[in-house]
Amino acid sequence: MTISVCIATYRRPERLAALLGDLAVQQRLPQQLVVVDNDAAGSARAVVEQARRAAPFPIVYAIQPIKNLSLTRNQTVACASGCWLAFIDDDERAPPHWLARLAAAADAAGVDGVLGPVLPVLPADAASWLRRGCFYDWPRMASGTVVPGNRLRFGNLLLRAALLRTVTPPFDPAYGSTGGEDGDLLNRLVQRGARIIWCDEAEVREPIEPTRLRLRWLLLRALRGGQDYARHALAGRYGAITRSGQARLFVRSLAQMLAAAVLALLSWPFGRHRAVHWLTRAAANLGKLSSFAGLHYREYA
Repeated sequence: MTISVCIATYRRPERLAALLGDLAVQQRLPQQLVVVDNDAAGSARAVVEQARRAAPFPIVYAIQPIKNLSLTRNQTVACASGCWLAFIDDDERAPPHWLARLAAAADAAGVDGVLGPVLPVLPADAASWLRRGCFYDWPRMASGTVVPGNRLRFGNLLLRAALLRTVTPPFDPAYGSTGGEDGDLLNRLVQRGARIIWCDEAEVREPIEPTRLRLRWLLLRALRGGQDYARHALAGRYGAITRSGQARLFVRSLAQMLAAAVLALLSWPFGRHRAVHWLTRAAANLGKLSSFAGLHYREYA
């Protein structure tokens, strides 16, 4: 099993340097590391050159100058030579066992992909309501569970490279400024027969940036998550959808948005974290409704 670790990066030199340090001391070293910089000015170049001096594997560095996450991810795939590709975000931290556990799970189960958890790390001065609300947590599953379509994402993923080379281009550039390109790709691969399982032991950590410790960020991320879900559903990524199915999705989203808004008001006296929980649910369903009008929040624009 030859593995290329793929990283798309954009103006996070300090976080990228920390991640590259983590990858250099993995228990199971990759055969190649690919870093594609979406900053036309090449702000990651110095970090990569520094890492190259002591890295126990070759590092490929390239610049993808057009501001588009999908195009940047596509270039990581094009530059990678491994039979397996491991994807990790440039703001995450990988413990020494990370890659070994992903590889062992893929080898033991004979699957096409393995997805692992991303554990949020809040700064010490984060507000108590943010901690109590668990707003940055992702759902976790038992190891070996086939990952359902609405939980497929990148950030901590090992994938058979041959799968990606059957799709041209792998990541749809239409998602390049909105996000959602990962769920779109993975659901297309699953529809073609790919099997992707969960490995709960192959965790990575994500230190939460101060700019994300705000209600506005939480609501916009929830809005975008709802848009992603509806966009994928309407495109048939979770299975064929009829006009009546579209109508049911619209009515259900409207009802859930109104109910969540009422619950947010009612729960406010019992703690801000409870009220914000329901506000994010309302925002997610508003996102679903907005997708019917073709509206998309461009988080990465």
